[in-house]
Amino acid sequence: MTGETDLRALIAQRLREARTLAGLSQGQVAKILNMHRPSISEIEAGNRRVSAEELARFAEIYGVNISYLTGDASDTLSIDDPRLKLAARELQNLPAESLDALLKALAALKHNEDKKG
Repeated sequence: MTGETDLRALIAQRLREARTLAGLSQGQVAKILNMHRPSISEIEAGNRRVSAEELARFAEIYGVNISYLTGDASDTLSIDDPRLKLAARELQNLPAESLDALLKALAALKHNEDKKG
């Protein structure tokens, strides 16, 4: 793959993730952007280029930074990381039992990573 193809695939993946975490369907996003749903699908598949204006609108709708969508954001989480904000929004909708189970799973993952390192 070329650098341009890699970047398009990364943007497509991040757009898909951000849309899902924002709790929106492709149809809802298409309506907000006054586009056809297949256009959103093509963008998220990496088959259609995204203009700078479209990227800015996606970032606004999903509540993330453009730098996150383009892969310019760091892989480490900071307190203002858009991925952390998206995760926090989703966690608010979980029942207490599910949140407890998730926290235990995260602790187990961290423990496994600590043992590797």
